[in-house]
Amino acid sequence: MGTTIPSAQPTIVPFPAMSCRKPPRTPSFLSVLTQPTFVTINEDDLNLNLKINTRNNTTATTSKSTVVYHDSLIESIAIDYISKAFQETSGLRNEKSGYDGFVAVSSAVFREFDPTQQRQIVDKTLEKAIPGFMLIMIRNLMPESKFTREFFAVFTTVFFRWLVGPSEVRESEFEGKKERNVVHIQKCRFLEQANCIGMCTNLCKIPTQEFIKKNFGTPVNMVPNFDDMSCEIIFGQDPPAQEDDPAFKRPCYKLCNVKKRHSASCSK
Repeated sequence: MGTTIPSAQPTIVPFPAMSCRKPPRTPSFLSVLTQPTFVTINEDDLNLNLKINTRNNTTATTSKSTVVYHDSLIESIAIDYISKAFQETSGLRNEKSGYDGFVAVSSAVFREFDPTQQRQIVDKTLEKAIPGFMLIMIRNLMPESKFTREFFAVFTTVFFRWLVGPSEVRESEFEGKKERNVVHIQKCRFLEQANCIGMCTNLCKIPTQEFIKKNFGTPVNMVPNFDDMSCEIIFGQDPPAQEDDPAFKRPCYKLCNVKKRHSASCSK
């Protein structure tokens, strides 16, 4: 008979339980349909220096973005589409992709053309981007009304996050009655990345107001807040004349990315 040698008992060292399972992957078709993810970064961690000088009504800000955008596939396609349409209309090309490419061509248009030409280029770009039959159909089927104003507000909030950033529908008083006809943009993506008041007024505010009024028959007033970079889009409200519009009385940011000067000349 052989001798039985007792086996040594293993020493068990406890470790925190860890899961090696990977989280389930979201099917590709669902990831396309999901809303984009917006990651807000603490401004203190970025050492963002935002100072408002109330004496001369000027704003100084850095060009660091406080929101990281993760555009979905559909949103990336929309950004590239409008960027290429803008480049074709203006004749100004750049090699950048995504939202950076869109802002780059916007900056080039702002530098190379006067304000009237800038607005005409934006108008032609929008007409090129949106099929003509759709403009006619919307104008005929949706004359100005409470339903139309509130529909435009919801549509803007849902489908234009990729362009202006997160927004929400808010209520206002219209002809003595309450309506949800206002879009409040928390922090405009275009203004934050362009960091130029003139690009906001000449490439966004004025041409958008004119395009919607001309093609849809609904007046709209865009009211940017250049201190916190928020904006309100008020459907059904006529905008003030340019000489009376507060947006055109503000000097540009001290760190303007385009003209690099602290004056109201960016808007004019």
